[in-house]
Amino acid sequence: MNAYAPEHGPGIHAEVGDQIVVGGPTVGRPGRDGEVIALHHPDGTPPYDVRWSDTGRTSVFFPGPDAHVRHLHDGAVARPAGRISRTEQ
Repeated sequence: MNAYAPEHGPGIHAEVGDQIVVGGPTVGRPGRDGEVIALHHPDGTPPYDVRWSDTGRTSVFFPGPDAHVRHLHDGAVARPAGRISRTEQ
């Protein structure tokens, strides 16, 4: 599990603009990555809307144990309650 910040407790947390990285399905096969473009929960817990770099498509993503978040921004951004998308920032 990933830890975002102590106040959020254990588990995976992301913000809009973060990168999701997923391991490959088998040894020797590449994984994939994508950008979090929207949250479904204001606390940053899954699921996320992710735009995948290999296809350009967007899907609702529920991270499994082989997924982690790469935080690509400086500090936390205050978010209003509800679903947040990159276009709202």
